[in-house]
Amino acid sequence: MLDRFGRKITYLRMSVTEQCNLRCLYCMPANTDRTKDSGGYTSADCEGGQCVGIGTADGMLTPDEMIMAVRAAASLGINKVRITGGEPLIRHDIVSICEHTAAVSGIDEVCITTNGLMLAKYAKELAAAGVKHVNISLDTLDAKKYEYITGRCSCSYNDRISSADSVDAAGLGKAGGCPEKASGPERVLAGLEAALAAGFEKVKINTVLIGGFNDDETEELAGLTLRYPVDVRFIELMPMTGGVFGPEAYIGADEVLKRLNGLQKAADDGVARMYRLPGAKGGIGLISPVSAHFCAECSRLRLTADGRLKPCLHSKEEYSIKGLDEAGMRARMEEAILAKPEMRPKLSYDNMSEAGRSMNRIGG
Repeated sequence: MLDRFGRKITYLRMSVTEQCNLRCLYCMPANTDRTKDSGGYTSADCEGGQCVGIGTADGMLTPDEMIMAVRAAASLGINKVRITGGEPLIRHDIVSICEHTAAVSGIDEVCITTNGLMLAKYAKELAAAGVKHVNISLDTLDAKKYEYITGRCSCSYNDRISSADSVDAAGLGKAGGCPEKASGPERVLAGLEAALAAGFEKVKINTVLIGGFNDDETEELAGLTLRYPVDVRFIELMPMTGGVFGPEAYIGADEVLKRLNGLQKAADDGVARMYRLPGAKGGIGLISPVSAHFCAECSRLRLTADGRLKPCLHSKEEYSIKGLDEAGMRARMEEAILAKPEMRPKLSYDNMSEAGRSMNRIGG
């Protein structure tokens, strides 16, 4: 289906839960309860008992409604679905959701975005279910910085707090204290290796670029493309609702070019400007949602875990499909597509997104 500006809408980003086993500072407000309004059944072994919700939270889409929404979207010409959250792998039924999504007539590509902590467990099952592409979020390779940015510690990442009591059952730091050694980045890389072994068509790493936090790690993170056949994509930090960062954090993706020597230009991949290090197995991507925009090429429609269609990530406009039958969902999707704005609002530290939700409640 075409929107009012002639853009063909072919891509649905569908969140299956607002809940997550992490609390990244740019995604989930610090006071969020991980176990409340989870939006779905959660895995019993979710990070050493951190996520213990049972049952489907009120107001959230059921799995049947999700698949009905995918069928409605496919009938309008959408052929790509990305499963997001929160963290989708905390749902014990995530493989079933992916399998049923891939089975919908007209859907050619099912992808998933995950923080990677549980990917080693699910990679083979997800590949067998029809998931073709996996994006893994990883903002730092430093264990202590990982604990800080993921919200598992209340201390500053450069504080050194050592206590045996500060490590939880999952091997990650508890709030209130960071271990000297933490396993977060290593577990994510283990998930990455499992994904590569499972045979997905494409595996990518998404890194949110944060000035003063991880911009000094660009060389090390980019170096993963020398080690693995993956793309590492640096994404500008977006000024979302409830942001906790100062203006210095919002730096352009072009800063990566200044720090990496010998980059060779490669063919762009969607919204990512692509480069490659000499001899690398994968590429380096720069995604600039703040310093630039891709509105003229936008092909996306977003569906939140509570059943709200968002025509634009940064707009407050939402259209509920909760409780509708398939025909009603299709009609509401048509309405949302025709409501897509020509361009997003201006974004900067002084001009926060008008989304009205944190990213975990939209779908990262």
